[in-house]
Amino acid sequence: MKHLIAPSILAADFGNLQRDIEMINSSDADWFHVDVMDGVFVPNISFGFPIIEAVKRHATKPLDVHLMIVNPDQYIERFAQAGAAVITVHYEACDHLHRSLQAIHTAGCRAGVALNPHTPVELLKDILPDIDMVLIMSVNPGFGGQKFIGNTYNKILRLKTMAAELNPKLLIEVDGGVDIGNLVALIDAGAHVFVAGSSIFSAASPSKMISDLKNMPSGIFTI
Repeated sequence: MKHLIAPSILAADFGNLQRDIEMINSSDADWFHVDVMDGVFVPNISFGFPIIEAVKRHATKPLDVHLMIVNPDQYIERFAQAGAAVITVHYEACDHLHRSLQAIHTAGCRAGVALNPHTPVELLKDILPDIDMVLIMSVNPGFGGQKFIGNTYNKILRLKTMAAELNPKLLIEVDGGVDIGNLVALIDAGAHVFVAGSSIFSAASPSKMISDLKNMPSGIFTI
């Protein structure tokens, strides 16, 4: 399969959210990326269960829910019930990460772990076999439209090496500043899933931008 594109609805027009959902449904996108922020773990607040449930009612593609919140364990079952197919928690927010991953799997979802820019991928070594996807934050979480952090490539390469030994089926996702200019290099480094917000929704034709991102040259992976 080719690399996956997950438009971030945080960058959508909330006044015309159903229109943007339908655009993603009919586009070459693979997932909806849904950022949940609590104003505590990150300095911003975004939508919660009612919006996710509304998106799920109209979405025809899986919801990739990224929890940028403290104490995520208490909400995992609720997010699964709201329609999440993938639930990603932050390493930095989980005191008992293995327990969090177990809870996500028990809820019937794929389990992801996100790493902030300062967090080394090596900290996941002992738990990597239990993770379905690692999300590498290529900006500091909390706001869209930030500049891509160049060290992301090195983190992906190191994670790819770890995954080859410990979890060959691991998906590597990148979130923050992803656009036409860096996508191929990220694919070459070893990433599989790409979250794009501003680069899609600020384009003259968001649907065409999704198509351009999806059809960038890339290898085929078998995960």
